[in-house]
Amino acid sequence: MHRLPRPTLAYFHPGGALISQEIRAENFRVNEAIRAPKVRLIGPDGSNLGVVSLQEALQRAREANLDLVEVAPSANPPVCRIMDFGKFLYERKKKERESRKKRSRVELKEMRLRPRTALHDRENKLRKAREWLAEGKKVRVVILFRGREITYPELALEDLKEIAEALTDLAHIEKPPAVEGRSMSMILAPGPAKKAKKTAKKASSPSA
Repeated sequence: MHRLPRPTLAYFHPGGALISQEIRAENFRVNEAIRAPKVRLIGPDGSNLGVVSLQEALQRAREANLDLVEVAPSANPPVCRIMDFGKFLYERKKKERESRKKRSRVELKEMRLRPRTALHDRENKLRKAREWLAEGKKVRVVILFRGREITYPELALEDLKEIAEALTDLAHIEKPPAVEGRSMSMILAPGPAKKAKKTAKKASSPSA
């Protein structure tokens, strides 16, 4: 009697990519790894085919040249679906990669000030910057120059240093202050600055 391949074998994506399969890690039982004598069967098109014996479900999967996958093991009886398991895993991993990429794209907010901005205004802006940093967003702090203010960059530099110090518990400087046209800016990233590890020096033993 012809038997369906064991689920631990590798599957091929339709495009030809080999996908090594770890059923235990993915929490799926496939084909002959399914243990229930009866299952609620879902067809490849999503249609409910009712409760059938495991052997009938396997036969239908074989006839469709697809896999039988247990998608809801805790149901009574377990729910199984006829599908291309290799393609399913490929698409699942693709979605996970895209999701990780989206999470890795950190939003950049901007905080604009003038040299020696009034204390009240600066505190309001710092409060907002704290909210952004707590949400995991980066903050670009920009000091805008007007007229001859650009001839005194040391004032803007001092402002940026004070802002960085005020947020040191939440952020570290990712991009140090730099002049860009008629402004000076720096970028703060979430997370306090990592303290440099001090390497202990081994004392040399005195020669006899």
